[in-house]
Order: sequence, then structure tokens, then C-alpha cells
Amino acid sequence: MDISVTTIQMNSAVKVDENLVWLTKQFSQIKGQGHKLVVLPECFPCFGGPNEEMAKIAEEYGNGPIQDFLAHNAKKYGLWLVAGSMPIKNSGSERYSAACLIFSPDGQIQARYNKIHLFDADVADNTGQYRESDTTLAGDKVVVVDTPFAKIGLSICYDVRFPELFRLMQLQGADIICIPSAFTYVTGAAHWQILMRARAIENQCFVVAANQTGVHQNGRQTFGHSILIDPWGEIIHQHAEQAGLLESKIHLDKIAQVRAKMPNLQHRQFK
Repeated sequence: MDISVTTIQMNSAVKVDENLVWLTKQFSQIKGQGHKLVVLPECFPCFGGPNEEMAKIAEEYGNGPIQDFLAHNAKKYGLWLVAGSMPIKNSGSERYSAACLIFSPDGQIQARYNKIHLFDADVADNTGQYRESDTTLAGDKVVVVDTPFAKIGLSICYDVRFPELFRLMQLQGADIICIPSAFTYVTGAAHWQILMRARAIENQCFVVAANQTGVHQNGRQTFGHSILIDPWGEIIHQHAEQAGLLESKIHLDKIAQVRAKMPNLQHRQFK
């Protein structure tokens, strides 16, 4: 089966309306036929501002203008839409979840993944220190979504450094793994492509990673180079550093071909 896969790379601003207007234009340019999978980057509706800005736009799960926008466009253009990440409120906590929602072509939310590994790290860039756990509540559930064409595993950005999460997705039958991201320029230049290809190769599945790019309002610089990789680790398409979309057709039978020739998943000794 052939699937149209689109990565949308963004230089998200702080103002939600600006980002959603820009995304509307991108959705209108998607040309694929049949099943269409579209992946947005981490923090697509709001990025590059103080933590208070993200908290202001947090929505109740299943209710809010950002989710309404996503549902509308998924339905209008017939998309399976992996909506990067956005802040979703948690009852009883001031911290929100960094949630990746997947919408079906009828505009319904099919699953929610809450980012498990939070980016608390020091990086030699303009920001210097990142403490995601100050504002974000970590998730604890592996999410693999059944669709009519494939099983899709959900993850977000820093998760990519923890291969055990991806092996759990593979054990649940993941055919495609999505990794919406906001990789810093420094860490991206060092590790982006290596990590993404490794997750595809070791789990013998497709990896789709949409990233933020460029310099943002608060001076934070993200790496871009959003990427689509096949189960053999070959790059199907990769962005440069400009914002925009790339669309490619993938052949899901490549998964069975790779696994038959090199059945490393059958050879696991630690399960």
C-alpha cells in the first residue's frame, strides 16, 4: 500500500493566530491521493516566548480553538494529522502536558500521547539551560495508534534519545513512528540525522520527524532538516532550513521486505 507522507517544518512565532494562518496555507498545498499522513513539529501553535505564553494557550483535552482548527483541517483536506505537540491542561496540576494529538480524516481525535522524556539539559547556545519539567508534566504511556493503513507510534523530540521507548512501540506493531520536534541547532547539528536513522534501522519501520527551524522570538535557534526515513535507514526526503512542506509517497511493503531479509527483530535475546 502507498501512503502520502507530508512533513511541515515551521518557524513558529509566539502568536497562535500567526502560526495557524500560515498552517492553513500549507494544508491547502498538500496534493497526495488516498491515505495522507501529515506531521507537524513540536510546539507548532506557539514557540519562542516565555513559559507564561505557553501556559496561556493550554486547552482542555478535546475542547479549544487550536483543537477545533486541527479537526477542521483534518476533515477539510482528508488528513491523518499528527499534531506535533501543544499544551493540554491537567486536572489538579499547574503543569500542562506536552501532548501530541492525532486526528483522523473525519476530524476526530484518535489518540493522545503525552511527552514522556522532558528536556532538562544544558546546551551551548543562546538559551543555555532548558528545564522543561518546570512547566510540563511527564507522560507515562506508550501510544501506538491503529489506522486503516498502518500502526503509528507517537513520540516527541527528546524521546528519540531513549531507544527503549521505540522498542516498546515496535513490540506493539508500529509500522510508522512520528517524532515531532523542536531540536536545538547545536544538538541537531550533532545528532539529529544519526538518531532518527538509528530509530528507523533498529526497529525496521518508517520514521517521520517534523522539526522547528530558524531563530525564534526569544533567540532560541532550532535545527530544521525535518526528515522522512524508510525501514532500511534510507532518507526519502529531508528539508533544509527554510519553513515549508515536503511530501513523498512511501511503500509500506518495504517494511516486510526489510524484515524478511534481515529478521533482527526475531533474533532479540532481551524481550
